Amino acid sequence: MVDRNPWLNIFSHAVLIIGVAIVAFPLYLAFVASTHTADAIVQSPMPLLPGMHMWENYKEALLGSGKLGSNTNVVHMMWVSFVVAMIITVGKIAISLLSAFAIVYFRFPFKMFCFWAIFLTLMLPVEVRILPTYKVVADLGLLNSYAGLSLPLIASATATFLFRQFFLTVPDELVEAARIDGAGAMRFFKDILVPLSKTSIAALFVIQFIYGWNQYLWPLLMTTSEDMYPVVIGIKRMLAGGEAAVDWNIVMATAIVAMLPPTAVVMLMQKWFVKGLVDTEK
Repeated sequence: MVDRNPWLNIFSHAVLIIGVAIVAFPLYLAFVASTHTADAIVQSPMPLLPGMHMWENYKEALLGSGKLGSNTNVVHMMWVSFVVAMIITVGKIAISLLSAFAIVYFRFPFKMFCFWAIFLTLMLPVEVRILPTYKVVADLGLLNSYAGLSLPLIASATATFLFRQFFLTVPDELVEAARIDGAGAMRFFKDILVPLSKTSIAALFVIQFIYGWNQYLWPLLMTTSEDMYPVVIGIKRMLAGGEAAVDWNIVMATAIVAMLPPTAVVMLMQKWFVKGLVDTEK
């Protein structure tokens, strides 16, 4: 039994509070900057309390003004980011479920070779294969499209590996019972394996949604039209180059708004996310 020392509790809580403060303080500064004018932000020292220009800053960030390097408003950029993130998330989970199901429950030549070939792709991230991938996508005419932004990113060796490890823990008696009841392969997959995998699916959904939402390098190469800018690229375009002044209040307001969807996903699916990571069945 662990001895409950009140001083140890105080120390552990102090460490947690300090850690939260270190993480949250930059976010607080971004929020404060989004409520002041651009001139107030560049003053030294910068104000540490919220200002009186919050609503006009967020309105200008959401609706766009045409002077921040892009004529497309943030609402449209966030819609592009949402669609791309959902396609990547659903595509990764669906393909990984099917590939893990095939590797565990089907017999075919070179099955383990196929699995290790998938697993070894972890050593080849998008940054390594980005030029040949871009060449293929460009030849297919998928530049400035949702397909071009999402399809090259929907394969996931990590998710395949995790689902494979989970499927290996499913008792053989369950497979035999399904076979005796006359369930085919896809019926067994749809009615038994997928419901059993819901916690893993939820955890991967959160991770992959944030991964798709925060994509920067691939959309930077794929998009030349402002109509297809995701919000991360939109924030970069707002940072004017040269000697032009940057409206940091609008940039910070856009950054705060861009953090809301992934934050909402984490908060709404927190229970399933934690359960999917720490479930004893893993």
